Amino acid sequence: MQTANANTQVTVTVRHEDITDSLRDYATKKIQGLHLDYPKIIEAKAILDVQKNRHHAEIILFCANHIVIDASSDTKDMYASIDETISKIARRMRKYKTRLLKKQRANRGQDTIRHLDEKVYASSFLDELDEEQEPEHDPEPMIIHRESYRLRTMVKEDAIMALELSDKPFIVFNNERRNVTQILYRRNDGDYAIIEP
Repeated sequence: MQTANANTQVTVTVRHEDITDSLRDYATKKIQGLHLDYPKIIEAKAILDVQKNRHHAEIILFCANHIVIDASSDTKDMYASIDETISKIARRMRKYKTRLLKKQRANRGQDTIRHLDEKVYASSFLDELDEEQEPEHDPEPMIIHRESYRLRTMVKEDAIMALELSDKPFIVFNNERRNVTQILYRRNDGDYAIIEP
């Protein structure tokens, strides 16, 4: 088992506050202290943000084999936010490793996504739904953040693992077997679903 990630480049960025050496050292030591035997961490970024009573810590790990792991936490103390984010990453990596071991043992031909029956609703169903959920006032305008997204080619089992390793609500990928673009997301009941445009 790997005891440390050698030569890991760690970048610590603090927003809305000046960074102290002790905070930078704490975040760097916590990230370098992650004992992952797979995958190897190549680069790490820690983004620390302070707003009123909210201390937000986000850590993004860029690992070997194009694996990106990210997690974030909000607490009332920045050190606690860093600790909670590191423990989230460690849990996700244990889960990822378990799935990877099961995947190696399992037959590659079996599907891991349960197929659900398709439901068809009448066109008036959406109108009735809109009337029930009609807001009393106009919604507040929201800020839309633009993100760049690299479209990867993978099988759906790898897409599920990538989704579990991130805080993102969905993942867009090219299905290696079927050569189509698909969107994988986690449903409210905990199952996964695929949308194929």
